Amino acid sequence: MTFRQKNLLGIEPLHPEEIRTILDLSDRYVDLNRGASKHSDVLSGLTQINMFFENSTRTQASFELAGKRLGADVMNMAMQASSIKKGETLIDTALTLNAMHPDLLVVRHPQSGAVNLLAEKVNCAVLNAGDGRHEHPTQALLDALTIRRTKGRLHRLTVAICGDIAHSRVARSNILLLGKMENRVRVIGPPTLMPAGIADFGVEVFDDMAEGLREADVVMMLRLQRERMDGGFIPSPREYYHRFGLDAQKLAHARDDAIVMHPGPMNRGVEIDGTIADDINRSVIQEQVEMGVAVRMAAMDLLARNLRAVPEGVMV
Repeated sequence: MTFRQKNLLGIEPLHPEEIRTILDLSDRYVDLNRGASKHSDVLSGLTQINMFFENSTRTQASFELAGKRLGADVMNMAMQASSIKKGETLIDTALTLNAMHPDLLVVRHPQSGAVNLLAEKVNCAVLNAGDGRHEHPTQALLDALTIRRTKGRLHRLTVAICGDIAHSRVARSNILLLGKMENRVRVIGPPTLMPAGIADFGVEVFDDMAEGLREADVVMMLRLQRERMDGGFIPSPREYYHRFGLDAQKLAHARDDAIVMHPGPMNRGVEIDGTIADDINRSVIQEQVEMGVAVRMAAMDLLARNLRAVPEGVMV
């Protein structure tokens, strides 16, 4: 299996064969998680620390469950009430962590680049669980796994990513991954929610849902990230839903077998109609949650192999 990374900080450093390695191993963990016995010992003896400087339900629970199913000793650090609030710097936190000798460190942070800084200062494998507007690699990987299992492939698909592109690390990671795997990527949203230079990422840009969704194989809706907005990016939630919320009329422009995705949490009636979100024939939103545990198990397994393993430069 080809995976040379010491950390999982983003999609950008990954080669296509490394993405395939993660997804292939994730498939095996999907089978494990669906079986009667859901446990493995591949992380036995290793310590996993989850540090979430931002609130999270799905991602933190998924990483915790993934570590426990692989046999790791898992500790969650409540960073909202931590020494950071008392003025400790991120580098001092890293030095403190080093003294605890963790093996795997899972970090979510509101500032872009903070996870990369920590990775430079600690002596363990670091997994980025989302940093600012930068990246959310395991979300893109679980989305890729969901697409591959549902559509039967992860190449030559037309994928439409819709909504708040400007504030979305999920969008950035998905654009990078889908591009590496030779897909046609479109982004759809109001100009106020498009980042400057988005066309440089090799995507097609639309501000009309009917045009952007035409013949799409995958429709990926994004959450409106109001906590990251400091101005009037949209007229109102009602107007936003009218123009950019996914409903049956807009979805009709996509292919008949197009799947609908959302990273969660969903704002029903703002980004997506509840009927579409719950449509078992089109929506794969619950499958995304299931794939998240498997992908995080695979990522930690591969990083642990490289940790335990092998002299530097040797392929796992």
